[in-house]
Formats: sequence, structure tokens, C-alpha cells
Amino acid sequence: MIKRIVTLIFAVTLLIGGTSESFAASSKYTVKQGDSLYKIAKTHHVSVNQLKSWNGLKSNTIHPKQTLHVVNPKKVAANQTTKKDVASSKKTPSRSNTDNVVKEFTVSASAYTANCNGCSGITSTGINLKKNPDVKVIAVDPKVIPLGTKVHVEGYGYAIAGDTGSAIKGNKIDVFFNSKSEAYDWGRKKVKIKILE
Repeated sequence: MIKRIVTLIFAVTLLIGGTSESFAASSKYTVKQGDSLYKIAKTHHVSVNQLKSWNGLKSNTIHPKQTLHVVNPKKVAANQTTKKDVASSKKTPSRSNTDNVVKEFTVSASAYTANCNGCSGITSTGINLKKNPDVKVIAVDPKVIPLGTKVHVEGYGYAIAGDTGSAIKGNKIDVFFNSKSEAYDWGRKKVKIKILE
């Protein structure tokens, strides 16, 4: 009888320990090649703004091998027992050595917004710009820059080639801004674009 009770207690302890460990492991995500904040947010059923808030991100820039919280770290901390685990969960890898530039060239860049008459706000790759106003997306000519390509646009930052446009042909891009005023401020200019691996 005592052996059964001890065995039962041991089994329950293992079960509880495994569950909390599995919860902690699933609360973080390691960025993979081709990921975007929008894609990660959609996969984990959270918003881009939540991901940015939880990870202290000021832009939509992420890099492969970067570790992100995909659930509220305060909830994770409440379920963990040591301060050491909480402190280590706030670390993020350096962003300095992760950009592999495949190609760099100059483009003519205009700006657009999803807030116009007749605009659906859904890009040609399915990104909902109205629900994700902070996402950095550019419209491209897929013959020049394939859809889904990660890029860095001078003066705009890291973005994903996630849209097309009837006037976007050749070395032209359109950068997305949430507001019309930001789009008007951008205007049209020549900028350098880096195609990232």
C-alpha cells in the first residue's frame, strides 16, 4: 500500500513537472529563416503589437535565431519558480551579425496605405494591413523581388515583400504606412534596397 502511494506521488510529481516545463518551452519561439512578426503572431494567435510589447521591439525587425516570447512573459513568470529563469527569458540575441545581404540596388520608392476608398487592406500574400497596422510590407514586382523576400529599405527599415501593384514594375517599390499623412510625407524617392538571405 505504501509503495503504491509513493509511486502515485512520484507519478503526479513527474506529470506536474513535465507540464510546467512544456508550458515554459512553448512560451518562446526561435525565429526561423523567412519568418515575419505577422506570421509568428498568426501562428500563435496573438497580435503583432503584443509580440512587440512582450519582446521590447520598437520595429517589426526580427532575425533568424532570435528568441521571442509568444505568450505574455508575466504569465510565464507566474508559472515558474525561480527568478533566474525569468531573467534569462528576457535575453535576446544580438542583431548585428544576422543580415546576409544577397543583393543591393537602387529603386524608386513610393508609399501607400490601406486606409483609402475601395482599399481592402489585404495584400496579395494575404496580410491584413488593417488588423496589423505596424507591419512593414512593401509592394514589389515579383519578377524583380520575389514575394516573401525579406528586405531592408533605406529610410524605412526591415520589411517583407508582401504585396504587388499595377504600377509597380521593374525597380519600383511601394512601402506601406498605416496613415495617409505618413505615406504623403514619404512621397517618392530613390532609395537603396538590400535583399536579405
